[in-house]
Amino acid sequence: MALKHLKGKTAIITGANSGIGLEAMKVFINEGAAVIMAVRNEEKAQAEKNTILAGHPEAKIDIMHLDLADLSSVRTFAEEVKAKLPILDLLINNAGVMTPPYSKTKDGFEMQFGGNHLGHFALTGLLLPLLLQTEGSRVVSLSSLAHKGAAIDFDNLDGSKGYKAMKFYGQSKLANLLFAQELDKRLKQHGLPTISLACHPGISATNLFKFGKSDAPGWMKTLMHRFLQPPAMGALPTVYAAVNPDLKGGEYIGPEGKGQRKGYPAIDTPHASANNEAVSAKLWDVSEQLTGVTFSFSTSE
Repeated sequence: MALKHLKGKTAIITGANSGIGLEAMKVFINEGAAVIMAVRNEEKAQAEKNTILAGHPEAKIDIMHLDLADLSSVRTFAEEVKAKLPILDLLINNAGVMTPPYSKTKDGFEMQFGGNHLGHFALTGLLLPLLLQTEGSRVVSLSSLAHKGAAIDFDNLDGSKGYKAMKFYGQSKLANLLFAQELDKRLKQHGLPTISLACHPGISATNLFKFGKSDAPGWMKTLMHRFLQPPAMGALPTVYAAVNPDLKGGEYIGPEGKGQRKGYPAIDTPHASANNEAVSAKLWDVSEQLTGVTFSFSTSE
């Protein structure tokens, strides 16, 4: 898969300081793209940037603070990006939290739905004017195998009526997939060339797998890396979605191996839970209401 057309392109990757986001960034950098690392932990991002620059001194890497669990941070980030960039080729909605104890974002949303979905929903809407004026632009949103069998519980989005961490993680990842599909649908309805895609990494050994507030113990990491694919492989569906010229928008990309857990990327089929157009439309409306971000599909802004 030729990636040379990334030369001169600009990409924003949320959560680019570790795991899949970091591995995808390395590919983009190697192929000549400029990357903005949109991260909460700027110190960790700087350390990764320094490591990359040591072996690739021509790399164009910028670090910008973004907290997806704080809508004021999302708005500030978007304004700073629009002041800095005339165009934006790629927005990679990668960052995420997985199965934390019950907690809320700064705006009062359940942490996984708020950070994984609503933060990225707002970010995409605020950056859409830049994307729409960029030829060949794409939005890639990361979902997960956890979307299978998940549902959007509109009566308990904040978890106040009960919270199960994995159930709410699945809900947030289903929301990511529904959003990616609905965004592409609306872009096409308006005759716009920007496309939206979803992808998932299979099961990868990334730092999403945390135990409480600490990293996995050493023996667990050894097992994880033996049975799960490394982050570099988990990042390939992201890269595939971002650069494959044959994709038309709306596709869902994941590993092609058994159970879509491991392997090289290919077009995958979402679970039936992701095929409900009424739920997709309702999720969109609720997301606009909760974030206060309304998408404008006009290229005149």
